[in-house]
Amino acid sequence: MNNLIDYMQDIGKRAKKAARVIANADTGKKNAALLAIAQEIETQQIAILKANELDMVAGAENGLDDALLDRLALNEERVQGMSEGLRQIAALTDPVGEVSQLNARPSGIKVGQMRVPLGVIGIIYESRPNVTADAAALCLKSGNACILRGGSEAKNSNQAIAACINKGLDVAGLPGDVVQVIETTDRQAVGELVRMEGSVDVIIPRGGKGLIERISQESRVPVIKHLHGVCHVYIDSKADKDMAISIADNAKTQRYGTCNTMETLLVSEDIASTVLPELAAIYGKKGVEIRACKKAKAIIPGAVDATDADWDEEYLAAIISIRVVDDMEMAMDHIHLHSSGHTESIVTSDYSTAMRFLREVDSSSVMVNASTRFADGFEYGLGAEIGISTNKLHARGPVGLTGLTTQKYIVLGDGHIRQ
Repeated sequence: MNNLIDYMQDIGKRAKKAARVIANADTGKKNAALLAIAQEIETQQIAILKANELDMVAGAENGLDDALLDRLALNEERVQGMSEGLRQIAALTDPVGEVSQLNARPSGIKVGQMRVPLGVIGIIYESRPNVTADAAALCLKSGNACILRGGSEAKNSNQAIAACINKGLDVAGLPGDVVQVIETTDRQAVGELVRMEGSVDVIIPRGGKGLIERISQESRVPVIKHLHGVCHVYIDSKADKDMAISIADNAKTQRYGTCNTMETLLVSEDIASTVLPELAAIYGKKGVEIRACKKAKAIIPGAVDATDADWDEEYLAAIISIRVVDDMEMAMDHIHLHSSGHTESIVTSDYSTAMRFLREVDSSSVMVNASTRFADGFEYGLGAEIGISTNKLHARGPVGLTGLTTQKYIVLGDGHIRQ
């Protein structure tokens, strides 16, 4: 145990030192590192996929469910997506050093705010090895050092990607300690990381509800988090039928194991008999189990009764709960009671209804006539995301470059003294 504590403390000290270097690195050097990492990931694609295959075989043998295996899996497209994300982040405007609200005061001084890095960011995540590249890239570009602790199920994939990151940092002349991937799979490493308040400035957990609850309870360091994604689509009485069916299909079936996948479909009673039979047929062909309220069940043959627990469930699987509601008021009441604050969408052709939904629904992303699957940093133009935050402080929604910085006040004077 002492060896583990010493190991983690050493990582923290090195990260703190590296944070000063990366905070002062110019944009060109940070971009050079990002582009070098992207190139190395492409060069090492075969090695990364072989490492991932080892993780997939071990995961299946250890009984990982389909949702976790889907998150763990890499293929050529996903590896290319990592490289594309790195290049997109390199092309984004560097937020570090940006000065805003610089105003002259009656005393003659000028007061403004400057955007600065958070410092050292600890990121704890499960399954998805692409998080290793995304997190490293976002932290690097925003001037932060990071300590990454991936799940044991992805250890081979993460180390293969970490090797690419280290090579890219070296090519750009930046210290390797800017991005450190914890090598041990000992669960106690997580407990140590979240208590390193002298070395770590922010913790960001990405994973299942159990992991995030544990981190929230144990951490002595501020946490940016979301517990789970119970996302809703509401089909309004004035929705275009074809659009509603397309969005409700995509939001549920485009990918099952993600936090922005729709789990509950709410349908206005006025349009339920029009859209639900076709939607049920689509879901049926794709093997989606439907759990429905009494009104929805009367329209959908073969649906099973939804329980009270279903409205709060993040399935991450081919299961959907469907409820027929009287109107948007009832839909918003349902969302207020059961949403996790992640993402909600309304399908409607009525402008006033759409604007009211946007104003009154209190989630980190609220959409009109779009699939919840768009609630993603890459799709929002952030290059990638380090996570989705349902916090109201300090960042909310997909956390990209700006969310990994803070502001400090700056004062410009010319020999001014206070009278």
